[in-house]
Amino acid sequence: MSLLKDDGKRIPLDPAQAKLAAGDLYVLANRRVAVAFAPRGRVKSSAPMIQAIVPADRAAQPAQVHPANARVMAAAPISGTTRWVTLMCKFSDAMEEQKNQAFFQSQYGEAVGQLGHYWREVSYNKINLAGSTAHGWYSLPSPRSAYVTTEDGKEKADLNKLFADCASAAPETVDLNAPVGINMMFNGNLDGYAWGGQSCATVRGARLCKRVTWNPPWSFGNLAPLAHEMGHGYGLPHSDNSDGDDDTYDNPWDVMSDSWSNAMGDATYGVRPKHINIFQRHRLSWMDVPRQRIIAQGDLGTHDIALDYAHLASSQNVQMLVLSLSPQADPYATVVYTLEARKREGTYEGNLAGDAVIIHKVERSGTAYSIDTDVPPSDRSNNEGSMFKVGERWVTPEASHIVTIKSQTATGFVLTVGPRRVMSSPLPALAGMASASGSTRAVGAPVSSVATGAAARDASPSRCGGSQGTKVSICAVRSGDR
Repeated sequence: MSLLKDDGKRIPLDPAQAKLAAGDLYVLANRRVAVAFAPRGRVKSSAPMIQAIVPADRAAQPAQVHPANARVMAAAPISGTTRWVTLMCKFSDAMEEQKNQAFFQSQYGEAVGQLGHYWREVSYNKINLAGSTAHGWYSLPSPRSAYVTTEDGKEKADLNKLFADCASAAPETVDLNAPVGINMMFNGNLDGYAWGGQSCATVRGARLCKRVTWNPPWSFGNLAPLAHEMGHGYGLPHSDNSDGDDDTYDNPWDVMSDSWSNAMGDATYGVRPKHINIFQRHRLSWMDVPRQRIIAQGDLGTHDIALDYAHLASSQNVQMLVLSLSPQADPYATVVYTLEARKREGTYEGNLAGDAVIIHKVERSGTAYSIDTDVPPSDRSNNEGSMFKVGERWVTPEASHIVTIKSQTATGFVLTVGPRRVMSSPLPALAGMASASGSTRAVGAPVSSVATGAAARDASPSRCGGSQGTKVSICAVRSGDR
């Protein structure tokens, strides 16, 4: 991670420090920032200590954060026409042109399976790609080896050089200033990845800073990875699952994680992108306030909530349900859980793992982790443990909220959300058991042997305090839980 200065120089930043200093680093994506560094001590370091990272501009400031709803208020709005330009660039030692200009132009179309249609649907018509154009092929001044080198046995693409040379290869007739972003298509592999974010370079004698994607043939041949990289261009981070490994590409409920699994296919544009999760929509201010509901940590009420499917653009009910845990002194350190309803239907979501309520844990960095109550969590969260269905109940790790999936409707699910209450027993406590008064244990027989599906999960106190919360079937919980 580095800070890119106007003169093109980069200052290396410690990722953990940067996330802590910014509160929500991804809200600052594609914006000018001011960074406060601590005075250097006697020990020299390539990454100076960071005290704070704040936006240098006053536009599109994230909304105020306070403990009641924590980071859920953070947002980096994207709206209106977001015009992109495609630049097709080929290495000087590679002549193949996999797709023609007409193909790339058609990717921006408004038909089903094209990017214009996709981003309208995902944003609830908050953005469009009107006026986006494609140009090329243009020859880069150098061979692939000048842009992709090997370090410690691994290939590494020089993204800044690729951007500078590809943008400079386009003629003056191609307007690079007005579009919000540039999608670059290369006729050879990069370093095994496609990339998205922001880059700056001197182009045509002036400094050009844009939202940018870098796409090898396997990326531009499938709209799913291309949409993923455009999502990074819009400022979205990866999502993840709960298996605890370092692979962020294993959450099929969000195109910003696993683009390939449970995806629809298209004869012309390859793998279609799925939608983004509800918190990602919120980050870009696409989730209207009337369709959000926040249950604070101290809320003692019991609420029946109609949670509509996330893909319904005309919904009049809640589509983003937020459960806050104990507020921290640093509001960005407060953990929240977002709940959304997903349905296996439509041109992008038609191959999802199932119809269910999906829960994500949102932490400081802005990453949303899909909750999986299987033990151990699955390597990929398209399993039953990640889908909460009718007849199942989930308890937050602090045991402050109990969520019951009460029923399924034509437009989503009905959920009951309430506090964990403990009923006092009129009988003396049995030997070897804690008294019912003050107990947070779920009374009943072990449920680990119940079949998967509307399966009950371990309801022991240790699971109640675990990072995944507790998932049990309604019939497995008696008077000690409500």
